[in-house]
Amino acid sequence: MASTGVENLVFIDGIMNHMVYLDIFHNNLKESAKNFGLDGNFIFKHDNDFKHTASNVKMWCLLHCKQQLHTTTTVFRHQCHRKSVGTLKTAVQKHKIRNKAHLKRVLQAEWGKIFSDTTKKLVESVPRHLEEIIKTKGHATKY
Repeated sequence: MASTGVENLVFIDGIMNHMVYLDIFHNNLKESAKNFGLDGNFIFKHDNDFKHTASNVKMWCLLHCKQQLHTTTTVFRHQCHRKSVGTLKTAVQKHKIRNKAHLKRVLQAEWGKIFSDTTKKLVESVPRHLEEIIKTKGHATKY
C-alpha cells in the first residue's frame, strides 16, 4: 500500500507459504512500486511472520528492497490490513455473488476503486502507529 493507492491484488489457491510469498514478490512488488511512481524508492515493511523470515525471502529482500522496516509486532500490519479489507468488504457486500469466479471479478473491480484518499490516510497514520509501538516496546497498542 502507498499513499497513492493499493498494490496489485493477488489471488492464491491453497496455503500461503514462503515460496508463494516470494513468487508474489517476483511477479508484483516491482510492478506495484513502478505503478506508484516509486521505482525502488520505497520502504518495505514486514514482521516476524514465518513467511517473511524464511532465509530465501530475507535474501531476496536484501537484494531487491533498498529500505526495509522490521518490526517484532504484527499490530501495525493488521491495522492497515483491517482498514483496507473493511473498505473492500463493504463494497463487495453490495453485489450478489453467484460463484467463486464472480467473487474474484468483483474483488478485482472493487480493489481498483480504493482511492488514494483512503490509502493516504492510512499511510499518514504510520508515524503515530510507530510511536505507539515504540512506547509499548512492541506489545499491543491502542490502534
